[in-house]
Amino acid sequence: MTATDAPVPEQPAAQPPAKGGYRYYVLAILILVYMLNFLDRQIIGILAAPLKAHFGMSDTQFGLLGGIAFASVYSTLAIPLAWLADRFSRVWIMTAALAVWSGFTALCGVAGSFTQLFLFRMGVGVGEAGGVAPAYSLIADYFPPEQRARALAAFAFGIPLGTAAGTLIGGLVAVAYGWQTAFIAVGLLGLLVAPVLLFTVRNPKRGATDVAKAVDPLADPVPAAPGSARAGLRAAQIMLVLGAAALLAAAVSHFTGGTSTLLFAFGGLLAIAIGASLFVARSTASVLIPKRSFWLLALGAASSSVCGYGVAGWLPLFMMRSFGLTLGQTSWYYSGVALIGGLLGIWGGGMIADKLARRGKGAYPLVPAIAFLISAPCFVLAMNSPWLIGQFISGGGTQMQQLSLAFVIFLIPTGLNLAWLGPITAAVQHLAPAPMRSTASALFLLINNLLGLAVGFFYFGWMSDLLRPQFGDESLRWAIYTGMGFYILAAFLLIGASRTLKKDWVD
Repeated sequence: MTATDAPVPEQPAAQPPAKGGYRYYVLAILILVYMLNFLDRQIIGILAAPLKAHFGMSDTQFGLLGGIAFASVYSTLAIPLAWLADRFSRVWIMTAALAVWSGFTALCGVAGSFTQLFLFRMGVGVGEAGGVAPAYSLIADYFPPEQRARALAAFAFGIPLGTAAGTLIGGLVAVAYGWQTAFIAVGLLGLLVAPVLLFTVRNPKRGATDVAKAVDPLADPVPAAPGSARAGLRAAQIMLVLGAAALLAAAVSHFTGGTSTLLFAFGGLLAIAIGASLFVARSTASVLIPKRSFWLLALGAASSSVCGYGVAGWLPLFMMRSFGLTLGQTSWYYSGVALIGGLLGIWGGGMIADKLARRGKGAYPLVPAIAFLISAPCFVLAMNSPWLIGQFISGGGTQMQQLSLAFVIFLIPTGLNLAWLGPITAAVQHLAPAPMRSTASALFLLINNLLGLAVGFFYFGWMSDLLRPQFGDESLRWAIYTGMGFYILAAFLLIGASRTLKKDWVD
């Protein structure tokens, strides 16, 4: 570990972890904050129709707005903010992050152009970058190893709670008062919660719930694999060089009248931001980069997130186009799917993985892998409920019967799609020592969100526009079909991680 980025004592002094009811209170507050995180992140999905109509956006443009605008800054800034969280008060960092993303969400309600809305969504990403990795670290220090997967699964309840709340509140407020008011209302809610987080949650001692081990005082506190001590620095240098090359290409394109100037410029700036983040986190990156388990877990989660984020963002619009639902009806319908399916899937994934892990650590990635293999066909069946019910009822049944059947089937893949959160995030916590957990989580989230969120949201919009000449308003349905292959890829990657995790595990 280098002296320049080695973790140092946080300020103010950390408190020992409380036992009993207080740690569950802390978990509840963190769940609330995570719920607001996803509420502000996912509200844009239910507002797709009014936003597209107001700004005249194509599906591809909306995909850029929902994915790349948010994910580009969210993913890259998460690493330096997590680096700070490994050194200073995690609660202060999360409070500031909550205030920033809530403020920018409210500003989305006053956007007067697509460009302004794009920039405000980037602002939401800036704030949310500091809201997740520090929370993972806090939970790991409040709950012992044998309870972490379930605690992290409970924390992940914020995802279905936030998605459901964003869908329901956003849709109903938009119907009654307009999409602008929906953004402003949910943004102000987060600003009210920020002081509660700051003044009622204490910073526990780092590693306080870990199993005590004898340590050689002369040994390197974070030994890396042979030849890997500079892996993080090399990765940072590679990204900085790629970024500089892309910016040079942008300059050449601009002066020669090329059409790819903005693409090269954005890619170059993104690569430089990633390189700078990796440089800041080079010690933690040097620990993680040589571990096959890290790459298999991160890429497996990212592959599933292409569908997870993409489908969650586009299903409301699909339901309006292909099921014939209004905005208000879609708000109630999809919020129910997200809430019930998500809660059951997340809790079940964490509980099953915790129990199976007693037989071997490979259970942490293996449980989600099986879930993904089941999810893909279930999504296809749910989207084709008229055909499915027609196999049993002549004429395909009534619309109510079709929607009821689709609702029940949607619960299965919605739950299974989120079953990875508790097990995988718990496993990532054990790929690096306790002082590096926030940064390790941020490196994992960099890959997961940059590929999953940015690519997923954009992919389905781009594919929908590509298929529109052939399928018309049903193009989004076929775009979602093509994305199911990412679940299969995710399953194979996580199966691979189940075979390497024991070797890379850090107690």
